[in-house]
Amino acid sequence: MADSAETAELEELRQRLALLEEGAAQPRNRHRVRSFCAVLLILLACVLTPLSAVAAWTNSQVGDTDRYLATVTPLAENPAVRAAVTDRVTTEIMKYLPVGTLLDEVTPDQRPLLDAALGRVSSAITDGLTGFVHNQVERVVDSDAFVTVWVAVNRNAHAAVDRILTGQGGGAVQAQGDTVTLDLAPLIDQVKNRLVADGLGIASKIPEIHTDFVLVQSDAIPKARTAFRLLDLAGFWLPVLTVLCAAAGVLLAGRRRRALVTAALGVAAGAALLGLGLTVFRALYQDRLPAGVNQDAATAVYDALVHYLRATVRAVVVLGLLVAFGAWVSGGGRWAGTVRGFWAAGFGAVRGVAGKAGLRLGPVGRFVHRFKGWLTGAVLTGFVLAFLLWSYPTGAVVLWLGVGLLGALAVLELLDDRPDATV
Repeated sequence: MADSAETAELEELRQRLALLEEGAAQPRNRHRVRSFCAVLLILLACVLTPLSAVAAWTNSQVGDTDRYLATVTPLAENPAVRAAVTDRVTTEIMKYLPVGTLLDEVTPDQRPLLDAALGRVSSAITDGLTGFVHNQVERVVDSDAFVTVWVAVNRNAHAAVDRILTGQGGGAVQAQGDTVTLDLAPLIDQVKNRLVADGLGIASKIPEIHTDFVLVQSDAIPKARTAFRLLDLAGFWLPVLTVLCAAAGVLLAGRRRRALVTAALGVAAGAALLGLGLTVFRALYQDRLPAGVNQDAATAVYDALVHYLRATVRAVVVLGLLVAFGAWVSGGGRWAGTVRGFWAAGFGAVRGVAGKAGLRLGPVGRFVHRFKGWLTGAVLTGFVLAFLLWSYPTGAVVLWLGVGLLGALAVLELLDDRPDATV
């Protein structure tokens, strides 16, 4: 009987132990699933970061006229672009001003003599006329009138910018195959009027000329058109999805502070990778330009078009580094504690000097100490809202917002009338 009772008791203990082990295994399995999902979401956020930056850039260039004009207006002041436009307009005008058209200005009895003379000096006259036209075009291009025409053409053409992405024709900006062009007809009309005013009457017979000035020429345009169109449609929602993936990954992680540091650094790395890709693509774009295209002008156009995209890259990199540093320094690591110690010691020394000078914080210090958590949250919320509400934050904007955040937290630290404070 004793052996039977002991056997039953032992079996009961085994069953209880098995249940305990099964119960312990279930939380471990759930923890592993959550950790896997957290890692997956954070990786997805890192991958979506460069796509989100391009989507936001594409959407702003298509949907914001002022943004687009801010992108292309500086090109009117670029020497390489001005030189390319001058050469292009001169070539087109000279197609309608051959030397033979001068005969239309003389009487019939003088034409035989001029025909014989022009046979010997036709080349020199053509060169002289070309030089004269080139100088007149250059005067127009170097004047404020060119900037006005350039802005007006691009403003009217803004509705057609999305055709660069979709490949549809029409408008002042057109994309045909691997080339994006701009119609310079208004500029040619101004040059024609100047030629007439300067005594070249035959210029009045020049018809309306629609000249295509090449903005971008690359065999990558047809390949990238579909992708850019999808990113344009994604617009606002892809960046939101990226933020939600990162936030969900951090919330699902077992060690959220470490996950936040990882996610912030990963997002910064994704943006930096996009910046590197823009630099590499710039070199490839230059190498593949056709021989007849002005390389300096084409490079200036590329740099202008991606200027705000580079600014977005820098902003995301700086923001990611600031968030990662903030999450790390607020953690329990030894080095993070050392940094916080230096911070507290520095302000402690300031309070000590203020105390010796007779400064007392009074009710303000007690209020800050009592509601410091809420005040810190309000400061952080203000930083986030300022970043979100800023139209187009750059890396410098994010950095200065970070400096302002640090200054606000420093003020709270100075005003905190802790029991161990000197003041």
